Amino acid sequence: MGCYVLNLREVDQTQVALVGGKGAHLGELSRIEGIRVPAGFCVTTGAFQRIMAEVPSIDDRLDRLSRTNPDDREAIRALSAEIRRTLEAIAIPDDLAEAITGALVRLGAQVAYAVRSSATAEDLPTASFAGQQDTYLNVVGPAAILQHVSRCWGSLFTERAVTYRLRNGFDHRKVYMAVVVQQMAFPQAAGILFTADPVTSNRKVTSVEAAFGLGEILVSGMVNPDVFKVQDGEVVAKAVATKRLAIRASPAGGTQKQAIEPERQQQPALTDAQVVRLAELGRRIEAHFGRPQDIEWCLVDDGFQIVQSRPITTLFPIPTTSDQENHVYVSVGHQQMMTDPMKPLGLSLFQLTAGTPMYEAAGRLFVDVTARLAWPASRAGLLDVLGRSDPLMGDALRTILARRDFIRSLPDEGPSGPPAGGAPSLIATDPAIVAELIGRSQASIVTLKRDIRTKSGSALIDFILADIQELKRILYAPQSYQVIVAGMDATRWLNEQLHAWLGEKNVADTLSVPHNVTSEMGLALLDVADAIRPYPDVVALLQHAEDDGFLDELTKLAGGRQARDAIQAYLDKYGMRCAGEIDITRPRWSERPTALLPAILGNIKNFEPGAGERRFEHGRQDAEKKEQEVRERLRALPDGEHKAQEAKRMIDRVRTFIGYREYPKYGIVSRYFVYKQALLEEAERLVVAHVLREKDDIFYLTFQELHDVVRGNRVDDHLIPRRKDAFRSYQALTPPRVLTSDGEVVAGEYRRDDLPAGALAGLPVSAGTVEGRARVVLEMAQADLQAGDILVTTYTDPSFTPLFVAIRGLVTEVGGLMTHGAVIAREYGLPAVVGVEHATRLIRDGQRIRVNGTEGYVELLP
Repeated sequence: MGCYVLNLREVDQTQVALVGGKGAHLGELSRIEGIRVPAGFCVTTGAFQRIMAEVPSIDDRLDRLSRTNPDDREAIRALSAEIRRTLEAIAIPDDLAEAITGALVRLGAQVAYAVRSSATAEDLPTASFAGQQDTYLNVVGPAAILQHVSRCWGSLFTERAVTYRLRNGFDHRKVYMAVVVQQMAFPQAAGILFTADPVTSNRKVTSVEAAFGLGEILVSGMVNPDVFKVQDGEVVAKAVATKRLAIRASPAGGTQKQAIEPERQQQPALTDAQVVRLAELGRRIEAHFGRPQDIEWCLVDDGFQIVQSRPITTLFPIPTTSDQENHVYVSVGHQQMMTDPMKPLGLSLFQLTAGTPMYEAAGRLFVDVTARLAWPASRAGLLDVLGRSDPLMGDALRTILARRDFIRSLPDEGPSGPPAGGAPSLIATDPAIVAELIGRSQASIVTLKRDIRTKSGSALIDFILADIQELKRILYAPQSYQVIVAGMDATRWLNEQLHAWLGEKNVADTLSVPHNVTSEMGLALLDVADAIRPYPDVVALLQHAEDDGFLDELTKLAGGRQARDAIQAYLDKYGMRCAGEIDITRPRWSERPTALLPAILGNIKNFEPGAGERRFEHGRQDAEKKEQEVRERLRALPDGEHKAQEAKRMIDRVRTFIGYREYPKYGIVSRYFVYKQALLEEAERLVVAHVLREKDDIFYLTFQELHDVVRGNRVDDHLIPRRKDAFRSYQALTPPRVLTSDGEVVAGEYRRDDLPAGALAGLPVSAGTVEGRARVVLEMAQADLQAGDILVTTYTDPSFTPLFVAIRGLVTEVGGLMTHGAVIAREYGLPAVVGVEHATRLIRDGQRIRVNGTEGYVELLP
């Protein structure tokens, strides 16, 4: 009997497998001094497993459920309802029923109870199943309790619970259901307490939501709650709602809605003193569990009872520091066009490569800018640079500075080093400088490929560490930095001066010529399409290719060898690239060439032969024509000849230097791929030696940890599974642009009043206006673009460039003036707006939109 029923006071948080997440949390809560939890017991997962064993053909049904597509709602609804009906119809065996009713008798058989489901995958630190299973209130009498226990077992197979598990990778067979039976509380008020602000994520702000009667009124959404914010022991914000209804216990069992007297509707459900006392209880619970909590509470006779506490799983973690000072962090991913989480090897390698310290949180990297904001000398430059490249980030930093109490301003003696805007661009307009920089980088990579072949074991890791220093020497060479800054300065000069002189915005966007390694990559894929287009059998094979062995299959077809050679030649030059390429662990195009097929097939369908060369030539001619037009208009102005000469000088500087902006990253990812191939060979040796289970396990080790594993030939058995679980949980989190050490996500605004009604604001990065069909693309491999479409996506790194040849405009959620998508959009002459918050959600796939890349907004058209 003991294995079927446990009193809550016998339970702690280690017993999730026995009593589920909710039961384990409630048991642990009842152990915290000063926390009152209604008395009760748990019907354990042992009881559920015994019942499941009675369900006919359950294995076959669970197999079918596991194979169901999570988007196939009809199939999920039918199959889950079938399992639920069968489960609830099974008679509870006598000994199990006696165990439950015996526990009831000990607590009081005829008092009212709440019967709550408690699944083993519920309320865990990395996944919240809140609302996925069922709760029944005011249940009276043993027969009714037993009936509702059966219903809780069945609630493991509600449509929403099954869909959640399918989407989040939980095996139906490995999730069990326990049931919590607790004495019913009849509160004057109830609600939810968040020990971190659910809106801003600030860990120092407690948020309390309150309503009259039972808390289910809030869950149902029938009333708006009173909302209180508490910080440092006092209520700092309060919004009292009009509460017309409450849910209360019904004399016949269950619950009923009840109208609230008009004179009480606008009264707060709690006094400020009660709110502060409740917040203190929340902090005590948070301290016990060691992480922010989402707590359900009720007020009974001026005392608070806690009926649930679960971890808040939606908060973005805070980078770890060794002090208790205030810090401000800015996202690296928003500058690098890579906001997805990175695996530990990718994170640590990029940290080793970076020229400034970076801090990790949820698989993303951040830079601490606190000191640069504190010093007046560096503050202005930082705000200028970040404000230009990402206005939302710049505005968020200004919001923090405006508070005056978060960052203490220091005397006007800033940190040493170049200003945030970069060193003065004292460099001649000489294409040979750029050619020499590129040649130096390419020669260094050739040497790397030659020398790394003979390295293995610890010698390989030491060799890569030494080569990273060579990479940094090339990356951060003063001349390389000067070239990049010179191109940016010339672009800024042209845009500012020509706007002042001619009244035209962003003219530099139309003066550039496609001539960098990333824009060339997109045009080169048009040439690949030309090599394949004449061979229908090859095209048909590519349309149905599902695995990366298709290159070998090509040689069996007419024209297949030419097609394979064209694709292979492209991969030889660009195959080290991929989406999210700053993470060494991401599969490269050479490793997964199927990623290129949508773009190749789109080019075959959308373009005529020779499109690559024509596209380049049209771009060159358009830029030359625009230059002539600008110079002629300038000559007509006072002192016009001088202005035209100055403009010509700056146009030449833009064309000489701006394309180099793409080469440093090309050099980084080229080296990373060489490192990766060598490290995977080493991983193969570790697999053969039974140190690792599979080669890709090295991706879940930091570079230093990998060094230790290679030297010691052993790894912590629990480390890699734990890292894999953590990485999965990070994928559900959205990284903020700006984050404080309080955990507050500070959101910036564009603060513009010049937008058409309903337009979405963004940063203009490539001039022009275009209308067309929006194609919302979240992964390049899923792209199905037609000529004239407007690409809408989260971010574009160089891997998206092959898609740019087919589109007419670009909209992204993340980006800046000099990020890759912006640079290539300008070179291809595509109107583009970046930094459009939630664009992939607000713009429907297939919707007609207008992109104004000159003013920086997107209109949704009827």
